[in-house]
Amino acid sequence: MRSMARHVHSSTALTEPVASIRQYSGEHTAHAHDHAQVLYALHGRMELEVAGRAAFVDTACGMVVPAGVEHGFLAAPGAQLVVIDAPDVGSTGRTRRFSVPAPLRGKQPVLDADASDHLAALLDAPRVLARRDLDLQIVNLQVARSLHEDWNTRRMAALVHLSPQRFHVRWQELTGKTPQQWLRDLRLDAAETALARGESLENTALRWGYRSASALAFALRRDRNIGARDLRKG
Repeated sequence: MRSMARHVHSSTALTEPVASIRQYSGEHTAHAHDHAQVLYALHGRMELEVAGRAAFVDTACGMVVPAGVEHGFLAAPGAQLVVIDAPDVGSTGRTRRFSVPAPLRGKQPVLDADASDHLAALLDAPRVLARRDLDLQIVNLQVARSLHEDWNTRRMAALVHLSPQRFHVRWQELTGKTPQQWLRDLRLDAAETALARGESLENTALRWGYRSASALAFALRRDRNIGARDLRKG
């Protein structure tokens, strides 16, 4: 993590949690608060350095940072995080990593109405050991550039230096889809767009990784319940 300017944030002692959704564009800093913070990502990820130890949060893994603990962060451009400033009480008094409850992953909460309930759900979430880092953007960019090629799970895993098994688990945890489900949706999205522009079924199939026009037509019917002719008419 790059060196960071250090600041101490001081404010009136909190008696109730205050939740916000924060957008980031690549900024980096370090500071400490006189209140605890509980955070996880709605989109993207954030690198952290908490009490001198490297960590990160993403859509599946969040962190509790106790009051007074110096922490630095490096936000990935486009990152969007839920941050809850919380009173310094027993349950927020130690640094810990937690598994973001599945119903909250990637879903924007109504923070004004339920900051206390939201905080309680996160503090009650099971503790997890450090997760292996997985930068979704690296895989997204590489696969999207050559969708016509053979992208098995092993090849995708190699892009981020993970075993196929660990990659499969982390990818599903972060996206809610297996790697191959995600790849199938990406190809069908691209094929639908191409067909709607008037490209032939044969050219579209070869361009986006299908063995034949009939294979693409079958996939569209099976997964999208739509035919190629319907797309071209639209």
